Amino acid sequence: MNSYKIGILAGDGIGPEVVDSACKVIDAIGRKYNFNVSYTYDLIGHAAIEKTGNPLPDSALTMCNNVDAILLGAVGMPLYDNDPSAKVRPEQGLLKLRKSLGLFANIRPITIFDELLFTSSLKPEILKGADILFYRELTGGIYFGTPRERRDNGNVAIDTLRYERSEIERIAHMAFKAASRRNKKLCSVDKANVLESSRLWRETVNELSKNYPDVALTHLFIDNAAMQLILNPRQFDVILTGNMFGDILTDEASQIAGSLGLLPSASVGNKVGLYEPVHGSAPDIAGKNVANPVAAIMSAALMFETAFNRKKEAEDIKRAISQVYADGFRTIDLAQETTKTEKILRTDKFTEKIIESL
Repeated sequence: MNSYKIGILAGDGIGPEVVDSACKVIDAIGRKYNFNVSYTYDLIGHAAIEKTGNPLPDSALTMCNNVDAILLGAVGMPLYDNDPSAKVRPEQGLLKLRKSLGLFANIRPITIFDELLFTSSLKPEILKGADILFYRELTGGIYFGTPRERRDNGNVAIDTLRYERSEIERIAHMAFKAASRRNKKLCSVDKANVLESSRLWRETVNELSKNYPDVALTHLFIDNAAMQLILNPRQFDVILTGNMFGDILTDEASQIAGSLGLLPSASVGNKVGLYEPVHGSAPDIAGKNVANPVAAIMSAALMFETAFNRKKEAEDIKRAISQVYADGFRTIDLAQETTKTEKILRTDKFTEKIIESL
């Protein structure tokens, strides 16, 4: 395929800036490897609420159903965090998008750049060589289970943790296949000593493991997994888990990598996939041209690899980023006291360096 149509949901805060950087890198890759890319734009999150009153307008959902892949910037604004009673919130748009497109699997690679080992709170000798791929179930579990309500004049709150075997099977198959292509190790995380839903989870994963005899399957309870991730991250290859546990573990893992500004993610299902940086909208630095664009650019690389089956192009992007870091260039979030002033670059200039390296 020599032409791709990408839907752009730039979103809130720094979203438009980092998405712009990612698109520039995508265009550069297209020129290098002789394929064409076109973009279609719409709104999501606070930006959409401001203009339409809806965090995911119908036009945006229609667009997303008619492209080859979707690149998302960021969603969220502090004013909603400070108003728990708000009935319309930016994150509702993202949840609706995931549900409408059937994006049941969140893929989050934790890539460690050797040049940035110093940024992590972990010692370099513990972290060096870590390479973890998370598969988090995204459309089931406690975030979507019903009933979810307040009772007794608001004094009792109820959320329901619910999983069907079929929901577990489809994400587990993805994780097993990924492990088969990597180091053939899969760790499934649950709370089977307490939760009935986790007992179904573990039972189902064990049954499916018979179809993947080359993959070594282990299980960890969520509390132990959180500890092991800090104690020895190199022991993990592919981690499979449910929605809430995955939410917690992937954020923890993003911190051991040193910065949220470095990590991509993908939400995929049976149709079009959604690719987005892990970081939030960071409205305090929006419009200042200082945001780290690497997570968005790495999300574009993940798009090439996962949606377009262009692994060479994806590796080329990663290599270019690594080279820019090796040359000593940094965005302000990763600068040290010893970093020379001329090596600290704004968003647009850092992006240009990556394109030069390509």
